[in-house]
Amino acid sequence: MAKQKVEVLIEGCKATAAPPLGPALGPLGVNIGQIVADINKKTASFKGMQVPVTVEVDDKTKEYTISIGTPPASALIKQEAGLKKGSGKPQAEFVADLVIEQVMKIAQMKEDALLGKDLKMKVKEIMGTCNSMGVKVEGVKAIEAIKRVNAGEFDKKILSGKTELSAEEMAVLDAEKKKMAEENAKLHEEQEAKAKGILEKITSKTRKEKISKLEEEEVPMDVILKLLPDEDKEKKE
Repeated sequence: MAKQKVEVLIEGCKATAAPPLGPALGPLGVNIGQIVADINKKTASFKGMQVPVTVEVDDKTKEYTISIGTPPASALIKQEAGLKKGSGKPQAEFVADLVIEQVMKIAQMKEDALLGKDLKMKVKEIMGTCNSMGVKVEGVKAIEAIKRVNAGEFDKKILSGKTELSAEEMAVLDAEKKKMAEENAKLHEEQEAKAKGILEKITSKTRKEKISKLEEEEVPMDVILKLLPDEDKEKKE
């Protein structure tokens, strides 16, 4: 039996009969409205994200199957944590904190794309991505949370399968995220003040020498470039 395949990228839960989906399915003689409804049901958990969708239609029977891809783990982590982006300094500045239930939810959403043989192993994979994004897990660095998973501290919760949080639990996490943002802003102010103090003492030196001195004093490069922008680059732009 011959099958026709339609592959599109759709925002989660917002499929319609409009392009790109409708025109691609029209010639295949299927119930477009039903397919749209099925896709929206299957992508409900991916609201706000672009999701790869594949529809396969049997030429003869008009029966169809829908396969839903998943966004990258990093996109799911950002969605769950309410972030626009991860940390630029993931091992020094943290931007959010997830609890094990949220990590389990992401692991289940990415289940088919992860290598782990069970949920516990998949959870550790997601924690690895959290570690590279500056997102804590259960109040500690994600790399430390992985050690706690290995020690069996979360076995009971993982076995429970619970992935939803109460409004109170979400409020606690939102407060923690706000606190992290305030701490990062304060740190940036302190680093900039430190850099300005150093620059005041070496005003006669070249930009290269200033940068070298700031690096010696362990001033982060983003602060250095903010205070000493590349004027030649800016002129070209």
